[in-house]
Amino acid sequence: MSKTILITGATDGIGLETAKILLDKGHHVILSGRNEKKMAAVVDELSAKGSLDSVIADLSSLQAVNQLAVNVAKRYSKIDVLINNAGILESKTPLNEHGHDVRFVVNTLAPYLLTKKLMPNFESDSRIINLSSAAQASINLSALAGNNVVLESMDAYAQSKLAITMWTIFLAEKYANGPEFIAVNPGSLLGSKMVKEKFGISGNDILVGANILVEAALSEKFAHASGKYFDNDLGDFGNPHADANNPKKVSDVMAIIEDCIRDYEA
Repeated sequence: MSKTILITGATDGIGLETAKILLDKGHHVILSGRNEKKMAAVVDELSAKGSLDSVIADLSSLQAVNQLAVNVAKRYSKIDVLINNAGILESKTPLNEHGHDVRFVVNTLAPYLLTKKLMPNFESDSRIINLSSAAQASINLSALAGNNVVLESMDAYAQSKLAITMWTIFLAEKYANGPEFIAVNPGSLLGSKMVKEKFGISGNDILVGANILVEAALSEKFAHASGKYFDNDLGDFGNPHADANNPKKVSDVMAIIEDCIRDYEA
């Protein structure tokens, strides 16, 4: 049966390849991206593959994320799968006007806000697939809170990926009857634009990441995996950074995340 699947960061990289596979499988895919010109080209390329829709939003702006959720909710009463794929590593302006590191905004806060705003559109068997990473590091709470803390790019990225893993586990516990919340490391050093720009290498086959996201979205293997972390480098469920299983640290991080999105929850 065809599912309605929203993918952020869907105009290139893992997100685009995931969209292609899902369209080929007959699902309705909603593509989200920030660049209108790139989105138009992708829609033109993929429209013959199947049923798709597109929405434009810059996830470095929580106001834009809020509007993205409103726009999607107006068009669709049910979202079967949300793949929070959009991510950022390098930025020429790492701090936004509110003092937040954009890695935390795009990689952690934006997907959390989008997920919470779309909760009425999920059903018990819906799935939220969050892009984690093998790179995870203990979180600088002051940086997460937006206190004008400048972090090195890989530090910020790794911390943001631990934070999204933390809130995946937190929401899985909060919504024990569904939907499913699953964190996925799609694979290390895949050939995305992010990897090519940061490390100057072509990277590993990006389809490794796309295929595991499709599996996480659709397969029975992930049907009862809420709150788990799948490490595609191992090819199995594994353990995230130890902080993700530390109740005090999770509580501290969640309090800050909730405070950061408070103005957009109405």
